[in-house]
Amino acid sequence: MNVKRSEPSRPLSTKDWVPDQPGAWALALLPALAGMVIGGFDVGRLWLTGAWLLCYCVQFTAARWLRSRFQRRYLPPVLTYAALLAVAGVPLLAMHPLILVWAPLYAVCAGVSFLGAWLRRERSLWANAAAVIATSMMAYVVYAFDAPDLLERTGMGLALAGIFMLTQFGSVLYVKTMIRERRNNRYLAASWIWHAALLALACAVPGRTVPMMIIAAILLLRAVVMPLLGRRIRIKPIAVGMLEMVLSVAVCAYAPFCAPWISMALTF
Repeated sequence: MNVKRSEPSRPLSTKDWVPDQPGAWALALLPALAGMVIGGFDVGRLWLTGAWLLCYCVQFTAARWLRSRFQRRYLPPVLTYAALLAVAGVPLLAMHPLILVWAPLYAVCAGVSFLGAWLRRERSLWANAAAVIATSMMAYVVYAFDAPDLLERTGMGLALAGIFMLTQFGSVLYVKTMIRERRNNRYLAASWIWHAALLALACAVPGRTVPMMIIAAILLLRAVVMPLLGRRIRIKPIAVGMLEMVLSVAVCAYAPFCAPWISMALTF
């Protein structure tokens, strides 16, 4: 009688524990850093940012576990990061309970992310949009950390988060035109329109926002030139990712200095 032997499961690798895309780390970390630039580099904000990175690791590993339909090999990273998050997060919430005001927003974003993973559509635009909203709003969350009245910081917080939302979603569209949707003219047109509108918005804001105008112009230029060049020669994904890393750092560097002017423009 033949006995069917189960195949041994592949051992866990570093990629199963840590996101291996530099752009993903930039997406998660840079808005929080910008929030600290304006709000201040103190123990509370550093603690909050560390807890946020653990949240990101939980999301990453849990999404893989859901996508695999609960394969046991993907469970250890989820449990490990969840335990670390509990150790770091529970005392933080106990000492700074005002953070919980953001819980509904992040519960929705997490739900959308996990739904995308379950449906195996985590790279869809709606799943990407949820990720962009979650990471971008960390600029506001970190900036307004433990503020007794969030309304006093709404203008600046929304301006800072808005800069990251607009530029990061533009990056999502651009990267799709370079890799997964390389010859999709609809995505190309959407990317061009988005970046043109971003440049128009940057030019419309009065005050000392020239750096953001220059960055928006560079973003539009790369959104136009690089996909067309990529249709003629093969551009490796690592090159696309490294360019986005540089531009994301540039946005993070100048966003805190431009956000006050955008906030004033929103007030009037």
